Amino acid sequence: MTSLKDLMTLYQQRVNTALETWLPATTIQPTRLHEAMRYAVLNGGKRVRPLLVYLTGRALEVNPELLDGPACAVELIHAYSLVHDDLPAMDDDDLRRGVPTCHKAFDEATAILVGDALQTLAFYVLSHDPKLLSTEKQRLNMIETLALASGSRGMVGGQALDMVAAGKWLSIAELENLHIHKTGALIRASVKLGALTSPHLNETRLEQLDHYAKCIGLAFQIQDDILDLESSTEVLGKRQGADLVHEKATYASVVGVSEAKRMAVELVEQAVNSLAELDENADPLRWMANYIITRRY
Repeated sequence: MTSLKDLMTLYQQRVNTALETWLPATTIQPTRLHEAMRYAVLNGGKRVRPLLVYLTGRALEVNPELLDGPACAVELIHAYSLVHDDLPAMDDDDLRRGVPTCHKAFDEATAILVGDALQTLAFYVLSHDPKLLSTEKQRLNMIETLALASGSRGMVGGQALDMVAAGKWLSIAELENLHIHKTGALIRASVKLGALTSPHLNETRLEQLDHYAKCIGLAFQIQDDILDLESSTEVLGKRQGADLVHEKATYASVVGVSEAKRMAVELVEQAVNSLAELDENADPLRWMANYIITRRY
């Protein structure tokens, strides 16, 4: 039987190959910008969001070729967000994925442009990928899904809430709202993009998958908060303890580490229960939910 580890390796390689194709070559002008774009995207990473695209498509028996474009698009958005989050005006981090952050390896102005370029490239991929055999309505729905998840009502809005909340006490409800936007929106979009490639998708199945994604999105953030306290810079590939330095409210600081771990387990149980009506093709999604709270980086 294929394991989650095998599938992760397979799909990570698959999306990396596709990203190599979509990213402009370093020989094309402006060469420094294109070099920095490739640096930001191709320097490792777990590829959790593309994995969710592929695993959702697998659960719905979608040909992997139809999933390459959406998987690339969501990873390009994620990479852009990391480049901008690391800037001095935001989190001011020097290390990402075990190497210098983009603005350290290049410069701040280039890093800003890298984020801008990666964001627009994501939507170019969704609008131009010739392998997407969807109708115009399906393709437009994918673009709309990623746009909403990326903007002020999604990831960017969550980052804005995070900045305002620095140094303040937040209730659980406020913290959940912040992370439903900052982290959860793009994870939910990843699952939805994978689902939208299926020609046989119905509203009930989409709602089940969306609830799964909402639960694992929050669980993912809780685990990140825990790892920021319990892991190390070497293992994380980024500065350990950064949340404390920036006085950020986290699940670990608001409810304590033990309660945060209990909440994460409960969310994973809810996520898995959401998939009860899906057959064994959805098993990798179930495994992925558990991986999210057992990962160490």
